[in-house]
Parts: sequence; C-alpha cells; structure tokens
Amino acid sequence: MPSSRRHFFIALSALIALSLTSCNTAAPAPTPQPLRVIGFLSDFDVKDDAIGICKAVMDSVAPGVRVIDITHQVTPYDIAQGARFLAGSAPYFPKDAVFVGVVDPGVGSTRKPIIAKSKTGQFFVVPDNGLLTLIQDRDGIEAAREITNPDWMIGSKLSSTFHGRDIFSPAGAHLARGDNWTRAGPALDVAQLVRINIPTAALDDKGLHGDVIGTDGPYGNLILDIPQPVFAQLGYQLGDAVPVTLNGKAYSIPFHKSFSDVPTGKPLFYIDSRGRLSLAINLGNFAETYRINPPAQLFIPRKP
Repeated sequence: MPSSRRHFFIALSALIALSLTSCNTAAPAPTPQPLRVIGFLSDFDVKDDAIGICKAVMDSVAPGVRVIDITHQVTPYDIAQGARFLAGSAPYFPKDAVFVGVVDPGVGSTRKPIIAKSKTGQFFVVPDNGLLTLIQDRDGIEAAREITNPDWMIGSKLSSTFHGRDIFSPAGAHLARGDNWTRAGPALDVAQLVRINIPTAALDDKGLHGDVIGTDGPYGNLILDIPQPVFAQLGYQLGDAVPVTLNGKAYSIPFHKSFSDVPTGKPLFYIDSRGRLSLAINLGNFAETYRINPPAQLFIPRKP
C-alpha cells in the first residue's frame, strides 16, 4: 500500500475512534437542587391522622423533604397565637426555609390561600387571615401571590374543609423543591394582606398597661406582651419587689433572673427566652394557682 494511502487510513481510523469515544461519553448529570426545609405549624393537634396526611402529601411532591414540626397545638382558631409562634420560630430556620402555617377558621370561605415571601427570603404558605402580621411587622413582606394554579394543589376535587392537605401542603412542597413560585397564581398587593390586632403593652406616666397573651406549655407560666426594654423603663432591677395588679387583684412579686432564685412554690417575674416579661412559680403552675386564663390584663406602676 502506498505511504499516502496508509497515512490516510490511519488518520481515518483515529477520527472514527475519537468520534465513538465522544458518543459514548455521557453528558454530566445536572446537580440536583437541594430541598428547602419546611416548618409546619397548625392547630390540628396530633390526635388523628391530619398531620400524617399533610406530611405524606408534602413528601409525594418533594420526596425526602425535611419537615420540622413547630407545633400542632395552637389553640384552635387562635390566629394571634399562631402568628406569635410563627414569628418566634422563623429566625431559627434557614433564610430560604418554607413555612406551612394552617390556623384557618375561615377554611372554605372567601379568604385567600397565599404564598408570601419575606424580605429575609423565607416563604410562608398560609391563609390570608392575619397569620403573617408579626412576620410583616418585623421582617417585611417582599411579595405575595394567591394560590390558584391546580398544578400546585392536590387535585381538582378540593375538600372545602381540609385545605391543609389539598392546598397548603402541596404548595409548600413545590416551593421546597424549588419550583417557580410565580406560577402558583396571581400577584397580590402586599399592603392589602389581612392583618389582625395583636395586643401590645402601653406605657404612660403612671406605669405599664399590659396583657397576658398565653401560657408557656404545661408549666402555667404567664406570657405577657411586655418586651424587656419596655419593662426596663419602669426602673425595676433584679431583686426588686414589683407591685402588680393582675385581673383586678393586687400582688407584690419579686423580679429575678431565673426560677431557682425564689423558694419552691413562690412566684417571680422574669425575662423569658423570647425577651418578654413573664410570671411563673418555681416548680409550680402560676396560671392554675392564681386562676388566670388568657386573655387577662395587668398593670405595673413605675418604680417610685
């Protein structure tokens, strides 16, 4: 074979081999997008299968999604309490977390199911009933959309009483897997989102007028709507006896750092883990002992 033809066939063989190698080399698979964490809050309790069903729906849309239960024991229909728990827990979640909040006494009515994005980057899938009031006040709401797209729901046959399963859970899972949230439905005017009136302490020349807004789990500590900086303006220091009128009755209760600073069975004022003034009994139940059921009012005069 002439040298020129031999060189031609060698070059052709090399080209074919290179082509085959290229064809057999698979394109790199796209890097899967990590799932966002979902924080789940409701007033469903855990006595039946509602929570399990909602989580199963989330997992069916976003397999393997991590769902952290904030609480499912919000007092039934208590939107203000749900708003407090939602705002209290959000800072401890990732900046891109998704929250599914279902405290929804208006389920099946004209109230809108919505997605709102806070200015910190977190998403909230909730009924538009005021549940976002404290989030809006502290973090701000960047944008919001009504959930109307059936593809973001469990199906076309929606229950009129279980939107936690049919709308909020699947929508939250779509967000968790990174779907484009603008496809969920039309944009809403953030300024028109429903707000509720959540009591806040009022300070005047005489003293501080506040409210008991809840109790601390099973312990019976009274949660007050009095932030520590507001209470500090009254002038009391650790160790002081603080006069207080609670539900019309007068008491003198010491202000201390923690429960063990007073004898067992004795009451105290203290600053709780959320930075609010609270009332407790060391190894006791303040709410039961003093027969206080929220809501209740209290007044603390300025220190003489």
